[in-house]
Amino acid sequence: MREASTEPSAQAARPFRSAVVPAAGLGTRFLPTTKTVPKELLPVVDTPGIELVAAEAAEAGAEQLLIVTSPGKDAIAAHFADSSELEKELQARGKEKLIAKVRRAHELITVRTVTQDEPKGLGHAVGCARDAIGDDEEAFAVLLPDDLVLPTGVLAKMAKVREQHGGSVLCAFDVPREQISAYGVFEVTDTADDDVKRVHGMVEKPAPDEAPSTYAAAGRYLLDRTIFDALDRITPGAGGELQLTDAVALLISEGHPVHVVVHRGGRHDLGNPGGYARAFVDFALEDPDYGPDLRAWLAARLNG
Repeated sequence: MREASTEPSAQAARPFRSAVVPAAGLGTRFLPTTKTVPKELLPVVDTPGIELVAAEAAEAGAEQLLIVTSPGKDAIAAHFADSSELEKELQARGKEKLIAKVRRAHELITVRTVTQDEPKGLGHAVGCARDAIGDDEEAFAVLLPDDLVLPTGVLAKMAKVREQHGGSVLCAFDVPREQISAYGVFEVTDTADDDVKRVHGMVEKPAPDEAPSTYAAAGRYLLDRTIFDALDRITPGAGGELQLTDAVALLISEGHPVHVVVHRGGRHDLGNPGGYARAFVDFALEDPDYGPDLRAWLAARLNG
């Protein structure tokens, strides 16, 4: 893999250098496909979801992608590895556009893998990346590969909020109250920016009339490295899992500033077949090659 730049100017230009992507799950909702194919490599049209997430991290300035995997999921790292032999074959066939697509994952960002030997929760997965994050890195990003946050760019806004307020910054969506019980919900107060809220707590899947707000957690985090100390001090919850939200709640209780950026765009959930199907159709409709025919077919199918 390519080495990350160590030039001071390159580091100073980036609000964070490392982006952690937890990808150790079994993908049980996609069985039997995920018996052999990691869920993160399922294509959204022709690009794996995890490559879309890697591109988002690189766009925001990350130098290295730390993919937390489990034993047997070597195919994820292989997707980002050098593909020169395949490129040579495509070159011989005159497939220049395909070469660019194949090369993209390898050239996007430096990729390293970290192994999570046991499924002990999102907090444990993030903790597994600790030794791969430089001692001089004050913050790092976490991107959940099941979540596509559209359009991209929310991490850049989150970095600006951290620069202004310090601490950790999370991403949130404003969800209709009648749908709020499916999410983790933030207890917040306003700031001078309508799209930035100070977080005072979080409630998992509250009843609509008991929810402290309509701001629901999305899969993007910009975490101060003090999160590692908090992860060391929380206790496992149900199933023996360490929850990242428990570590964030501990920091909040100790006065660590935590804010959310309310993202006004869209979101796709690749973690279940229904959400994945919607993402596939949405991206396909925007594709210049497939979109027009698909749109016409859908119109006829829905009216038939």
